[in-house]
Amino acid sequence: MKNTTLVIMAAGIGSRFGGGIKQLEPVGPNGEIIMDYSIHDALEAGFNKIVFIIRKDLDKDFREIIGNRIEKIADVAYAYQELDNLPDGFTKPADRTKPWGTGQAILVCQDIVKEPFAVINADDYYGKEAFVKIHDYLISMQPSKDKFNFCMAGFILGNTLSDNGSVTRGICEIDSENHLLNVNETHDIIKTEDGAAVMNADGTTAPLDPQSHVSMNMWGFTPDLFPVLEEGFIEFLGSLSADDLKKEYLLPIIADQLIKDGRAQVTLLETNDKWFGVTYKEDKASVTAAIKDLIEKGVYPAKLFA
Repeated sequence: MKNTTLVIMAAGIGSRFGGGIKQLEPVGPNGEIIMDYSIHDALEAGFNKIVFIIRKDLDKDFREIIGNRIEKIADVAYAYQELDNLPDGFTKPADRTKPWGTGQAILVCQDIVKEPFAVINADDYYGKEAFVKIHDYLISMQPSKDKFNFCMAGFILGNTLSDNGSVTRGICEIDSENHLLNVNETHDIIKTEDGAAVMNADGTTAPLDPQSHVSMNMWGFTPDLFPVLEEGFIEFLGSLSADDLKKEYLLPIIADQLIKDGRAQVTLLETNDKWFGVTYKEDKASVTAAIKDLIEKGVYPAKLFA
């Protein structure tokens, strides 16, 4: 069986754990956080290694909250995303406080990950289906000589909306073979009686198809991506002006450019599971209720890791 790794991007979750960090508040009956359910689903799907991307200042607390527990059931490694972890010839701008983005996050684990891997956010609940589909794609995919073969979980827009405010989603365009053509980053999407809509600056709304596919930053890659990320990060840094302190090197933009350049084929794998996340403080109650409902339906045991 081919080895596969789950890479969890957790470097942006905050400097202290506990009640002040909404993404890491318990949502399960025994104190489980959203990440626990993702790891459970990934291991069940066949992934056999977990890599946490964190900041060095989170290391001790992170291991206490989740890392030490997961090490008992899976092969675990850590990679560190830092603002000063830059290629030769570049230095961190003195006033830069914003992380460099998801592209750099994945780049920092290139010395650890040598096998096909999935990428997820630490604070999103994705459901079981997407982990199974990405894992099966990664172990069955046949490398192409002329382009990279990657995949992405395509969620249904209507399954990814919050009851408590607007969200940003990457709305996907695909061809007849489910290959990704484009990811359109769309801001201020709200839930409506008819499904979904975008809020315009003047207060009006424009309807969206709730059955559209969207990216939730859940990808399947091979290690071939790392040299591309390294090359692209150097170009990204070189293009920044001295006063640009917030621009990020982001996976959807990187994937979109690889597709447009004819260097990659990205297959969209449709998943019908409902996404949960704590975008707003008010979301915690609905996420906790949703997890409780899944336990009552037998999707998860009451105690996730015995």
